[in-house]
Amino acid sequence: MQENFSLKPFNTFGVEAKTKYFTEVHTVDELKIAINFSKSKNLPLLFLGGGSNILLTKDFDGLAVKLHLKGFTEEFIGENTIWLTAKAGENWHEFVLYCLSKNYGGLENLSLIPGNVGTSPMQNIGAYGTEIKDIFVQCHVLDLHTLEVKNFNLEECKFGYRDSIFKQEGKGRYVILDVTFKLTTENHHIKTEYGAIQSELEKSGIENPTIQDVSKAVIAIRQSKLPDPKEIGNAGSFFKNPTIPLRQFKELQQKFENIQGYPNGDFVKVPAGWLIEQSGWKGKQIGNVASHQLQALVIVNATGNATGKEIFDFSTQIIQSVKEKYGIELEREVNII
Repeated sequence: MQENFSLKPFNTFGVEAKTKYFTEVHTVDELKIAINFSKSKNLPLLFLGGGSNILLTKDFDGLAVKLHLKGFTEEFIGENTIWLTAKAGENWHEFVLYCLSKNYGGLENLSLIPGNVGTSPMQNIGAYGTEIKDIFVQCHVLDLHTLEVKNFNLEECKFGYRDSIFKQEGKGRYVILDVTFKLTTENHHIKTEYGAIQSELEKSGIENPTIQDVSKAVIAIRQSKLPDPKEIGNAGSFFKNPTIPLRQFKELQQKFENIQGYPNGDFVKVPAGWLIEQSGWKGKQIGNVASHQLQALVIVNATGNATGKEIFDFSTQIIQSVKEKYGIELEREVNII
């Protein structure tokens, strides 16, 4: 247990913030000890995974716990299916690469997403036509109230777009210990129709792609337009893509003929990056903070010296700007601490 500890190395924005107490845990028993310590001192808890989905706007007056739960277990289910369980502290992209090395299909479209396995169900991470809910079986969690280990299945997780029970009624109640995924061992379902995957494969002359080919294409696309947090502080996509009623979208089309949208029944999903760019924010910098020059959806710590409050205030200006122009209120995807 360490006191007055800097969390700068533990958030991908690279902002300076201190926590009153800090500890790292490698087992569930160590985790329970840490939780009991926090209860004895009446301290709030902050669980740290890869630090890629948080914005620290101030010092944390509690106990920050870095989860180092590691390991995999495999269970073959039938001829073409495996249940692969990964502990919460495993790096997400390294886990995807591990699956690809074993020729397990289902996660390839989620390559190069930052963060750890344990946080993947929290916001139902997704990219290029795949979401966690598509290959999710179950997860084990620790109930912070009772210190009992519980199991959540697909239905109980209440997955939605960048959403789950862990961001709603279960927020602050559970910490995820491991996640089980249902993957294929052969006859993989290849998804190349989303984003620029197909054109990326064509550039490489690949007509019948493998799951490894799809992963390489996704990595190339992400690297071409998303900044590396190791080079410039960021948390990936800062905002959710808003979903608005079809009626509202049609009204906006009368005023903005080129507005982008993806219909889904009586609703339309509008790309947040497009709204931000059209509102004049792409590449714009104020002080230490900027909207990325290649992807307006990403806010960056441009100088490396930004505070969390500066980044939060910058995001507020974007929200206000988009709402004034389009009447659409963007929602932050990043957790604000």
